[in-house]
Amino acid sequence: MPGDDGLLAVRAAEGDEEAFEVLVRRHAPGLLRLAASMLGSPSEAEDAVQDAFVSAWRRLPEFRGQSAFTTWMHRIVVNRCLNMLRSRRPVTDLDSVPEPEAPDHVVSPARAAESHAAAAALGRSLAELSPEQRVCWVLRELEGQSYETIAETVGVSPEAARGRVFRARRSLTEAMTAWR
Repeated sequence: MPGDDGLLAVRAAEGDEEAFEVLVRRHAPGLLRLAASMLGSPSEAEDAVQDAFVSAWRRLPEFRGQSAFTTWMHRIVVNRCLNMLRSRRPVTDLDSVPEPEAPDHVVSPARAAESHAAAAALGRSLAELSPEQRVCWVLRELEGQSYETIAETVGVSPEAARGRVFRARRSLTEAMTAWR
């Protein structure tokens, strides 16, 4: 069922489950990547996105199309992830996450150990960011979103979003410089 998101959202708000299924299939992969980047756990990311879609289904009649459907869904997912991050402390250690398989080419053990240590240091540094800085950094650096879209997604001004990304970058740079 082709169609733009706005039309599909209107149809879904009127009870068209097939239209909503199209929206879920279309947006779930990107929202899962976003949630996994924020939460650091694929299973928590799946829970967050599932909760977000359930919430969206219930709230579709409130969707007015003032922003893109994808922006509206990003905001729901980001809010859910922020709530999950705020409710848990301390953050899960990234050493418990399995390391991805090495590419087909041969990697020296020293290089592999250095890469693993750098990834672990970056993971710890990301976990030390405030949830607000982390979400802005993830949306900008991993999702490639504009500051205006980030601002709309997290409910702040573009200047505040830019400031959060700047402070996150500075903190990460300092942490990684200290690590080396």
